[in-house]
Amino acid sequence: MTIAALQLSTLPMSEAKLDYYFRICKQKEVEVVLLSEYALNSFFKELETMPLSMIKEQSNHKIDILKKLCATYDLHVIAPIVNVKGDFCYKTNAHFSPKSVHFFDQQFLINYKHWNEEKFFANTPSHYNLPIFLIKGIRFAIVSGYETHFDMVWAEVMKKNVDVVLTPSSSTFDSRLRWEELLKMRGYLNNVYILRANRVGSFKEGDANWHFYGHSNLISPFGEIELTLGDKEEMLVANIDKEVIADARKIWGWKKQVSKRDMA
Repeated sequence: MTIAALQLSTLPMSEAKLDYYFRICKQKEVEVVLLSEYALNSFFKELETMPLSMIKEQSNHKIDILKKLCATYDLHVIAPIVNVKGDFCYKTNAHFSPKSVHFFDQQFLINYKHWNEEKFFANTPSHYNLPIFLIKGIRFAIVSGYETHFDMVWAEVMKKNVDVVLTPSSSTFDSRLRWEELLKMRGYLNNVYILRANRVGSFKEGDANWHFYGHSNLISPFGEIELTLGDKEEMLVANIDKEVIADARKIWGWKKQVSKRDMA
């Protein structure tokens, strides 16, 4: 199966740019596309000062666009988006298919002093539930960038026999190498592909410049970076091979050991 990661800054309200990239996806027989965080909405620090009505308008318009384009180009698109319900905002990942759309609330949210999504969004997770979907025998999971830090997430990835983890992120500052090592380790220990779409662009706050550095990548089930992008708007197109997944699991055998203990 051919899949793609599209690293973007916040998209304009026009559908022209997404239409351009999705036409390329159709030509390359891409079936699943992952968008980076805060591509459909303004970056989080801007959302904090935006009227709720403007956030809602931005989200609803992008939802309508993606519904239309996924039907037109027969695509599955995973896209982080702010879902506004009543007077509250929820940070979600949406799975757009040619015929439907499903929303999954993010379950771990950043809660740092300078970037406190947990305080802003109304997400109220309790028991962790890994979002998964199946396309042509390949099992996908959605794990947002911040969520990749938590071991319970990866226990579910192993338990639910996931093949490909889709990770939208908005990583910034000097964290590139740390992120690469983290995802290489997660891919290796779980013998899964990890496709990460990281945001590009910048945001200025006082003297601080939040630079989103891109470098979206594909991690193999052997924990190696197979493909990576640069620091500008760009699209990564990759092939997923189930035989590679099977080989990694056969060689290392961790999944078999975990399965034995689950049955004990």
